Amino acid sequence: MSLQPLVLKAPAKINLTLRVTGRRADGYHTLDTLMQKLALFDRLELRPAGQGIRLACPGSGLPEDDNNLVYRAADLFFSRMGHRLAGAPQGVELVLHKAIPVAAGLGGGSSDAAATLLGMNELFRAGCTGPELAEMGLALGADVPFFVSGLAAARATGIGEVLAPAPALEGYLVLLVNPGFSVSTRWVYETLALTSTEKEFNLDSSQNNEQETSGAVPAGDQGVDSSMMVNDLERVTAGRHPEIGEIKRVLLHGGAEAAMMSGSGPTVFALFPKQREALARQCRQRLDADYASVFLVEPLSPGR
Repeated sequence: MSLQPLVLKAPAKINLTLRVTGRRADGYHTLDTLMQKLALFDRLELRPAGQGIRLACPGSGLPEDDNNLVYRAADLFFSRMGHRLAGAPQGVELVLHKAIPVAAGLGGGSSDAAATLLGMNELFRAGCTGPELAEMGLALGADVPFFVSGLAAARATGIGEVLAPAPALEGYLVLLVNPGFSVSTRWVYETLALTSTEKEFNLDSSQNNEQETSGAVPAGDQGVDSSMMVNDLERVTAGRHPEIGEIKRVLLHGGAEAAMMSGSGPTVFALFPKQREALARQCRQRLDADYASVFLVEPLSPGR
């Protein structure tokens, strides 16, 4: 077991497409979504520390107990893999430094949980395989297996846990705008269920066009095909929060090739071709005046 602190980066993600395809008998919605990791990171520090779990989240206001996914991930790791630690003390100290907005549709909590599992496996030399970590991750959240994986982009189906590699987004900068309020993912899905009928869900995968089923990034000959960028959850969140539509209008008028809400929101992202970087920076400066969390980042590529 290493006595040195371990520092890991937990990336954000966006959903380039998000289709709700149905509902299971247990109430979970099934999805068909294309996810892309971004160079916007939380930072997680891990140190072995005798017995028990100690978590600090300085400056974030997040809970530091089992109401936090990082704490729960560490607890789950010890519960599932303690027998592999050969009598070593089962204790860890974790410090989470947040940069990704909370409850924002960017996967920050899931990414932090995944970093915890990866870090615990390395710190305690447990020898977990990728599938073992993904299985533990799924117990914490449907997006966690994606962040556990080494994939920069993936098509996810099922409840989000069935992953297939997808080409990473290239040639674009991503401008993220978070309006400054949080959105409950549970509320979004419950509201979707109340306002939709099963006929509205695309239950027949054969109805998807070739590009959707291939898992390819939605792009045409001249760049991103915005008609392929659909988020079925956007109408629910934007229906309550009209700021989402206003942010999209500003981004598109500012030169973005496409703009859409990510996940259950409320963060809106825009794709700017790299040759429009000056426009992206101008747009960021304009939105900085109205919103506290605005980021201009690059999509991650394999190996980053």
